[in-house]
Amino acid sequence: MMTKSKTTLLAIYDMDKTITRRATYNGFLLHMALNKSPWRLLLAPFLPLGLVLYALKIWDRSQLKQFSQILLIGRRVPQAHFAKYLESHADLVVGKNVYPQLLARVAEEKAAGYRHVMATASYRLYVEAIAKRLGFDDVIATDLSTDSSGHVLARIDGHNCYDAAKLELVKGWMDRHGLERAQCHIRAYSDHISDAPLLHFADEPFATNPHGPLARLAETKGWPILDWRVAETSS
Repeated sequence: MMTKSKTTLLAIYDMDKTITRRATYNGFLLHMALNKSPWRLLLAPFLPLGLVLYALKIWDRSQLKQFSQILLIGRRVPQAHFAKYLESHADLVVGKNVYPQLLARVAEEKAAGYRHVMATASYRLYVEAIAKRLGFDDVIATDLSTDSSGHVLARIDGHNCYDAAKLELVKGWMDRHGLERAQCHIRAYSDHISDAPLLHFADEPFATNPHGPLARLAETKGWPILDWRVAETSS
């Protein structure tokens, strides 16, 4: 007699402005510059140049991120120089930049048997320490290249975990962990329309603290909207 396979419960969360109130990348760069090489803060006025090139569509998001990293951290940095500050940065993010409703939601889902995955365009380099503090089981994120001597390079390895690429990375992660889509029940949370592919892929998509385009899509699709900003503005 064949037995029915057990359903795997997955809760997949974007990070910036879904879990956190504010985006984390610039804060990470500034934290590293301030602690590792304060002189690099003198280069911060050049950051808008990258934003202009991105706005003009001369650069994509990956090139913008790499440019900012070169300015405030460096083109080639020993892994040990990051390790000193990743934990203190994670403490700052979790202590000051995470919606308290997220913590309650994760606790509730854990009690129901969900496996928690953070899927974010932010760098795995600093995301893993944040995810660990929040009780997440796995991280899918943008990876940075390293050289043969273990230096971290200001160059993305593979794809920026964003838009359709995020969904492909999620699918690849599921394949590597032996998780068949038909045997999974997936919740997905995001604030941004760029995660529409992942939200469509999920059984339960949640537009979480959504910006305008995602809020409108959620209304059209009948997706639940979670707005944790409302409680903060009314308190």
